[in-house]
Amino acid sequence: MALPISSSDIRSDGAYFLKAALVGILVGGLATGFHTGLELLFAQYAALRTALGSGLLPFAVSVALSSLAVTGAFLLVQRVAPEAAGSGIQEIEGAMEDKRPLRPAGVLVAKFFGGLLALGSGLVLGREGPTIHMGAMTAEALSRSRALAPADHKGLIAAGAAAGLAAAFNAPLAAVLFIVEETRRQFPFGYRTYMAVIIASILSAAITEQLTHIGPPLLVEVAYVPVWSFLLLGLLGILLGALGVIFNRALITVMDLFLKIPRGLRWLPALAVGAVTGILVNAFPVATGGGEDLIHGLIVTQYGIGALLMLTLLRFGGVLFSYASGVPGGIFAPMLSIATCAGLAFGVAAVDVLPLENDFRAACAVAAMGGFFAASVRAPLVGVVLVMELTGAYALIMPVLVTCTTASLAAHQLGGRPIYEELLERTLRLAGKPEDTGPPKTPVQLGTRES
Repeated sequence: MALPISSSDIRSDGAYFLKAALVGILVGGLATGFHTGLELLFAQYAALRTALGSGLLPFAVSVALSSLAVTGAFLLVQRVAPEAAGSGIQEIEGAMEDKRPLRPAGVLVAKFFGGLLALGSGLVLGREGPTIHMGAMTAEALSRSRALAPADHKGLIAAGAAAGLAAAFNAPLAAVLFIVEETRRQFPFGYRTYMAVIIASILSAAITEQLTHIGPPLLVEVAYVPVWSFLLLGLLGILLGALGVIFNRALITVMDLFLKIPRGLRWLPALAVGAVTGILVNAFPVATGGGEDLIHGLIVTQYGIGALLMLTLLRFGGVLFSYASGVPGGIFAPMLSIATCAGLAFGVAAVDVLPLENDFRAACAVAAMGGFFAASVRAPLVGVVLVMELTGAYALIMPVLVTCTTASLAAHQLGGRPIYEELLERTLRLAGKPEDTGPPKTPVQLGTRES
């Protein structure tokens, strides 16, 4: 028998949802400011390189600027908030397990300004990492204004993180599902906390869309792919599953390699990565940056298989060294660009040898984005919905679902583990804390009401 809901419960729910709404609004505004700052830096950096003309001068200036920016971002993070390095998602999960510190002021400063320096230099990192971490810390700062029950506190942190992801990609539904799939071990599911995540995600995406006037960021038009081609997309998913396992292991390996450098010299990798980035922004600019602006151009341009595979390798290596350098930045956007290159290469080969329309290239690119995400993060439903919201290619929901499912299954069978689970274990190990990751992740029960 259901217990009656009192007027005090309603008032309590209303106050909590109002706080979640405020989180969504604040995170939307903060993310918009961060995105606007990045776009300004990108434009100014490109204009400077153009003004310098040809020859060695633009290379020399870019090497100096990018290396100084990346090194500056690294030093800022180390001195203000070391936990602000990387995407921050594992830090949020650790905080929700009461195993990682919550220092909103330091993280917000390091993530915002360090993120501008690192991403503005051209590193192969995404803006979603900083916005997710800043979103969670905004919620943490707001929650300190009034004592909250532990479950409500963690629910608000999750709402802030979801709002950050919603703002980064204008993808509120994927943001909600990310909490469902990725943090299902840490997130205290209940009526209040679940609705708080939804409210914050909607408002954050709405604020960002209103201020930036953007629709689907990577709009792709594909009308139809034949059902028999789902077999090919399943094969693509298997290949992406293997690539996801390799990516996760390679990322941890490079991070551990940089950790072997003496503590006083750990700024050297940041300097070197920045210098190489400065060379690439002039010599091969498509190999730099998060990749959000690159994806659509790749799909509509007729690249050959060789060029696509080379770009896949360059961006694959770029995100490994960029992330391991210890500066703020996410891996979602670079993963999407890597998957686009690999998926297009697969699609071009398939169109060349099989009776398929040229649209199948684009279908493979869209499906690969979801598949690679599912293989690495091990959140297939988020992969499907994120790709749909990003591209607007809702006619491809079945092909993307096929690819995400087979990629996730293949990664599991190959012994791969979710990347943020591995990153959290590594973080706790380095902090000298137990590496207990809790019980296996199981499907959650929604709709229960917390007392």
